[in-house]
Amino acid sequence: MKHSKKRKVIHIMIWLSLALCATGDAQGDREQETGRLTIKVMTYNLKFASPTFKPSWSFRRNWQVDMIKKYSPDIIGTQEGLKDQIDFLMDKLTEYVVVGEGRKGGDDDEHMAIFFRRDKFRLREMATFQLSETPEILGSGPEINPRIVTWARLAVINRPADGKTSPYPQDYRGHWKNTREFYVFNTHFFTSRSGYNLAKLNSAKLILERINAFNRFGEWTKDRPVFLVGDFNARPGGEVHRTFVGNGKSDNPLLLKDSAQPGQGIDWILYKGNVKVLSYEKIDYNVDGLYPSDHKPILVEFKFLDE
Repeated sequence: MKHSKKRKVIHIMIWLSLALCATGDAQGDREQETGRLTIKVMTYNLKFASPTFKPSWSFRRNWQVDMIKKYSPDIIGTQEGLKDQIDFLMDKLTEYVVVGEGRKGGDDDEHMAIFFRRDKFRLREMATFQLSETPEILGSGPEINPRIVTWARLAVINRPADGKTSPYPQDYRGHWKNTREFYVFNTHFFTSRSGYNLAKLNSAKLILERINAFNRFGEWTKDRPVFLVGDFNARPGGEVHRTFVGNGKSDNPLLLKDSAQPGQGIDWILYKGNVKVLSYEKIDYNVDGLYPSDHKPILVEFKFLDE
């Protein structure tokens, strides 16, 4: 009788151990799966390396590296960075790949750069267009401070969780349904002080037109979410903001959504597609009360909903 009770106790303990292990494994799988299905997007105006801005870039640059490493965004759209600034960040943030060029093409002027994590994404396509009457001609528009957009089409690198198989069949020629891609657009609008209100409005219309040119043609095509980040030098609720997102009550599929509800500030992360906002944060990173830029970065975490 005593031996029977002991065996029962042992069996119960083994069962509980297996159940706990299974629970732990399931939780780990869920965490890993959740990690694959989420993306952290940041927009950050670096403040160009002005000789009159204090603290100087020689101090600010290391703070920016520390801040980015601390928050570890997957995607970063930067504004105002000159080539030396972008190159410094690229050199220090080796976990990222950087694309983008200056507002007049090549190395000239302030860059509109997109950083993305090399261990998570692969670049499929990228390009730049000008915010002007001739978008394909870099440097067009006003002679001083022309504005551009950098965009990239990125693919999520497929890394199955331990013990999981690839979603692709062994022979997947002609098989596209598991492809997960998305677009990132990054820009910096004209300032109101320049008297460019009409240019900002038309820039919003042009960007929306370019974004919607990538809409899927039919239901057989995989939805590709779009993230538009930048310094828009405009306030939520104004004409520029409404051009992108409507009045907040529209079901128009050609419009974007604002990740901040209600909208905040002039630095925005707008989006469209089969994703939802998990969190929104305006980062208050400083060193003894000194800030690495005159803008605070915006960080938004999204979840893909198509699986």
